[in-house]
Amino acid sequence: MNLSTFSASASSTRLAPYLAAAFGVMLATPALANSWEGTVGAGAAYAPDYLGSDDYDVQPLPVLNLTYGDDVSINLRDGIAWHALRQGDWTVSPYIGYTFGRDNEGDISRFEKVDGGATLGLRVSYQQGMWRYSIAGSTAVTGDVEGANFTGEAALRMPMSERALFTLTPSVSYSNEKWTESFFGVSAQDSARSGIAPYSPDGGYWRAGVNASLSYALTREWTATGFVGTTILTGNASDSPIVDELGSDWQGLGGVSLTYRF
Repeated sequence: MNLSTFSASASSTRLAPYLAAAFGVMLATPALANSWEGTVGAGAAYAPDYLGSDDYDVQPLPVLNLTYGDDVSINLRDGIAWHALRQGDWTVSPYIGYTFGRDNEGDISRFEKVDGGATLGLRVSYQQGMWRYSIAGSTAVTGDVEGANFTGEAALRMPMSERALFTLTPSVSYSNEKWTESFFGVSAQDSARSGIAPYSPDGGYWRAGVNASLSYALTREWTATGFVGTTILTGNASDSPIVDELGSDWQGLGGVSLTYRF
């Protein structure tokens, strides 16, 4: 689990019923059911109420990872990806994603809600032994979020035994000015309702972090996973009153999940 994609994890539960319905249709169609592979499951995470918050609570965590041969993959983190080009260890994948918005609560309960929406993006990845390197860029096309976001990461998958798997994922991302404004700007209306000073970012921000997990295969089908992560917000995000006055630029994450492989 990646902290940067979990910042609005409570909102992901709204998407889960649609993904579950699509999953049910696939399994109900024999031709499709025989072609799809993957894992489904659920868990819980102790995470910030929203990106930049210093208030934490336990949140539900749906898990869905599907693949259709070598051509298509679907998961809550990376969206629906078409692996259009494979050349040796390189893969180029256009994808349709979803940017979770912000269900305002706690310190920003008087702020206007930020609705999530679809994104279009492109990911380039390279596999080298146990490491997988990738860079991706996406832009929002629906919802309240505007602008573009770019991410680079290195993912290590290291077997510890026949049943145990350790993963380590350092990552860095950049969000441009419009994207930053969507989550960290304070409009005149938000200021009037909350008493927080107005704030308009004059640029983007960087976010760096690292996540780790340990998975243990209970049976051939069932796997239990524990995960932790931390990330830091910089630049125009950390300067926002949402973070500087009400929250924290350091964000943490921890949780567990149980998944079923089919």
